[in-house]
Amino acid sequence: MKTSLSLLVMLVSSAVLFDTHPALAAGAVYNVRVNGAKGDGSTLDTEAIQAVFNKVRKTGGTIVFPAGNYVSGPLTLRGDNVTLQFDEGATLFASTNQALFLKEGSGDWLAARSGSDFNPFLSLKDSTGLTLTGKGTIDGNGFVWWEKAEEARRAKSGTTLPRPNLIVPTRCNNLRITGLTIQNAPKFHLVPTECDGVWIEDVKIFAPERSANTDAIDPSISRNVTVTNCLIDVGDDNIAIKSGKKVEGREFACENITITHCTFKHGHGVSIGSETVGGVKDVFVRHCTFEDTDNGIRIKSDRKRGGAVENLVCEDITMKNVRGAITITSYYPKIPPTDTAQAVTGTTPKYRNITIRNLSGTSSKSVGVIVGLPESGIENVLLENVELSGADGGLEIRNATGVELKNVKVTAAKGPPIIVQDAKVTGLEE
Repeated sequence: MKTSLSLLVMLVSSAVLFDTHPALAAGAVYNVRVNGAKGDGSTLDTEAIQAVFNKVRKTGGTIVFPAGNYVSGPLTLRGDNVTLQFDEGATLFASTNQALFLKEGSGDWLAARSGSDFNPFLSLKDSTGLTLTGKGTIDGNGFVWWEKAEEARRAKSGTTLPRPNLIVPTRCNNLRITGLTIQNAPKFHLVPTECDGVWIEDVKIFAPERSANTDAIDPSISRNVTVTNCLIDVGDDNIAIKSGKKVEGREFACENITITHCTFKHGHGVSIGSETVGGVKDVFVRHCTFEDTDNGIRIKSDRKRGGAVENLVCEDITMKNVRGAITITSYYPKIPPTDTAQAVTGTTPKYRNITIRNLSGTSSKSVGVIVGLPESGIENVLLENVELSGADGGLEIRNATGVELKNVKVTAAKGPPIIVQDAKVTGLEE
């Protein structure tokens, strides 16, 4: 009787440890605790977690992180039809040992020449049907990186101190990320790169307001990306769509990006650029709220890294206390007061077919800018049902053609509400 009772307890315990998620059991289910991870907040669990990642590479399956605090160095996951399930109360922390993230494995991280000298915390590579889900958290322990990054930025404006990104899916198709909290990245939080078919839903992304370069989501050279019902409060771009190189066989390296029903707190708004060499097409931002962000809707590039940006549609947007509601410019980081035309090259920015409708908001600075280059003006911009006020200035429109205003009301505490220079604008109030 004693032996039978012991055996029964052991079997029940094993069942709980190995599969507490019957709904996920379409394939092997691996509990990282059972496979050697401690989850005690101090043990380095890299080896145990990576071993589980390696198991599912050929077979697929579900990897479960039960409640606990897992500390790890860089991890790499490859494999089709794999689910990472982070239970409520489970947090995967990046180690605070910065040397672990250097590709050389040792040395002074401050001597790194670029971000490519680092491994991301979580690399997802060459996979189809990956899912990251649950009510748990992925935390980059960014506080050990931010202070030096801010010092470098203050010493020289625009400096970006190289650091690892948090989660980088590369060449992943049909990727889903749902429910998670992702926070405190050393640099960028989530960077889908060369991906096709990305769905990000009900995700919360957090970093302190002034943590340097902590972009939340940066779809890069990717297409068919949806970000929906997310809450983002970070220190840099809330979302930045980047197209840094051309892709053979595609006119636009980055296309069909939809951002809907999201709330952006601190951060730099929704951006396209600054890298647009590969081209960006068909971006839709709908039913979103911006509160206390440094920008609202922004396209930013310059003569050295510009390209074609076409078909941006933003509608049903509310902005509260942003620092510039609309920023569409072919100059970055600063717009000169005057300029002369230069030769058009393969990296000259070219923006056209931009629609912004049903937008209302307040800006603590100027309302914004629509400023192209003398040699490459912005073409075909529709502002419809737009009501914006600026505590500093109004909306400047320069080097642009085909700008149409329909039911647009701009108020500015200083200067004229709309300033037009070398631009063709219809619908201005007389």
